[in-house]
Amino acid sequence: MRIILYGAGGRMGREVRELLLSGDGSATLTAEVDKLANDIELHHLSDFKGEADVIIDFSHHSLTKEVIAYALSRSLPLVMCTTGHTDEEKNLIREAANSVPVFYSANMSLGIATLCDFAKRAAALFPEADIEIVEAHHNRKLDAPSGTALMLADTVKEVRPESRYVFGRHGMSKRAPEEIGIHSLRCGNEPGMHEVIISTDFQTLSLKHNAHSRAVFAEGAVSAARFIKGREAGLYNMYDLING
Repeated sequence: MRIILYGAGGRMGREVRELLLSGDGSATLTAEVDKLANDIELHHLSDFKGEADVIIDFSHHSLTKEVIAYALSRSLPLVMCTTGHTDEEKNLIREAANSVPVFYSANMSLGIATLCDFAKRAAALFPEADIEIVEAHHNRKLDAPSGTALMLADTVKEVRPESRYVFGRHGMSKRAPEEIGIHSLRCGNEPGMHEVIISTDFQTLSLKHNAHSRAVFAEGAVSAARFIKGREAGLYNMYDLING
C-alpha cells in the first residue's frame, strides 16, 4: 500500500513516518508533503503526480479544501486525521464521500473507538445516571474541548437524545439531569486522556483511556488506510473499522 502523507513535517506526521519506516514494508511512503517544514521536499500536494493508493492527512483543518480537491482529482481514498473542523469543512468532507471513500474520525485510536462503544452501552444501561466527560491534553493543543470528548458526548447522545452539553462548571446553578458535563485540562506534554464517568446515587462507573504515546494515533491512521483502500465511496469511521 502506497501512502501520500500530508502534514509529514508535523508531530503526528513524523510519528506516521517512523511507524511506516520501521514496519514490514506492506505499507510504504510514496510521498511526504508539508507546506511549512523545510526538511520536507514537497510543499504542495499538486507537486506529486506519482502512483499512490491512499492519502493520510495530518496537516491542519484549514487545509481541508485543498486535500479534498486533490483526493477528488485523483480518485484517491482519504484518511482525515485533523481535528477542529468548521461546519463548512465538515460539509466538504461529507460531500467528498459521495465520490471517494473518506475515513473521518476525531480520534484515530482503536482504544478510543472501544471506549465510545462501552460508553454508549453503559449510558443505555443506566438511563438515570449523571454523565461527565473529562479530557486532558498537552499545553499546546488549540481546541477545547477536544474533538474526541465531543465524539464521546455525541455517542452518548445517540441513546440519550434529550442531552445537552455543559462545558466546565461555574456559578450557583444546580446540575440538570439531561446535562453531559465536558471538562478540559491542558497541561505539560500529556498525549491524551479521556474519561467517561457514569454515576448514580449508589454506584459510579468510570471508563477511561490513556494514550501513552502519540504513536497510538499513527497506528490507527495506518490501520484506517488499510481498511479504506479499495472500499466504495462513502464516509467511514472507527466504528466501521472495529466492527469489520
